Amino acid sequence: MTLPSWRDTSLGSMIRAALWLESKVGEGNVFTKNQLREAFPDVSQIDRRLRDLRAYDWQIDTRREDPSLRLEEQRYAKKGIEVWGPERAKAKPKASLTAAQRAKVMSDDNFLCRSCGVAAGDYYEDGVSTAQLDVARKQVKLVDGTTEVQLVTECNRCRIGGRGKVVDLGVVIRDVTALEPLERKIFVGWLKRDRRSFSALEKLWATFRALPEEARAEIKRDVLGSGEQPPGIGGRSTSTLW
Repeated sequence: MTLPSWRDTSLGSMIRAALWLESKVGEGNVFTKNQLREAFPDVSQIDRRLRDLRAYDWQIDTRREDPSLRLEEQRYAKKGIEVWGPERAKAKPKASLTAAQRAKVMSDDNFLCRSCGVAAGDYYEDGVSTAQLDVARKQVKLVDGTTEVQLVTECNRCRIGGRGKVVDLGVVIRDVTALEPLERKIFVGWLKRDRRSFSALEKLWATFRALPEEARAEIKRDVLGSGEQPPGIGGRSTSTLW
C-alpha cells in the first residue's frame, strides 16, 4: 500500500509527522530534532505534534527512555496506529497524565523507582549517569482475569526493561502462599516496611556479580585457593568471613 505524502499540507501536522517517520526515518532508526524541524519549517510546534503520536501507541524514545541517545537525538522505536488511515477513527487515544496525577503517583511511591529503588538525581552504580524518574503505565492482570493499566514510578533505565511485561497478580499471590513459614515471615516484614533489606552476604554477592571478569577471576583464585593451598582470602580461614 502506497503511503500518502508527508509533504501534503492538507493533512494534519501529526499525520504528516507520522508519515515522515515511516518514509524518511524508518522504524528503529535515530533522528535529530534539527532534522525534524528542517523537514517541517512551516509547523511551529512540530515537536509537540510528534509527541502526540504516543497517544496512538507510537514509541518514540528520547534520552530519558534510551540513555544511549544524545540529548538532541530521538529514536523511532515502534509504529503505532496508522493515524493517516481509517484505524485512527476507531482508536481511542490514551489520555495524558495531568501534573497533579503524576505528582500523586510519585508521592505514593515515595519518589523512588519501584523497580530498583533509585531516587531522582542519584547516580547509578556506574557513577556516570544519573536517574530520571517518570510515571510508567503497567499492564496488570487482576485475580478475576481482567487486565487493566496501572501507574507506577520508574527510572529511565527500568522503564526500558519493563516494557510490554504483564504482571499476573494471581501468580504472585499463589507464589507468596507457597512460601515456607520462615520465608513468608521475611516477606511480610518487607511488605510492612515497603522495602527489602539486604544482608551483608547478599550485598557482597551483588558487588562480586558486578565486577569485570578479570576482577572476578582474581577473587576466585584468592578465595578458592589453588593446589594444596587452603581456601581463604590472603591465606586466612574462610570461617572468619562468614
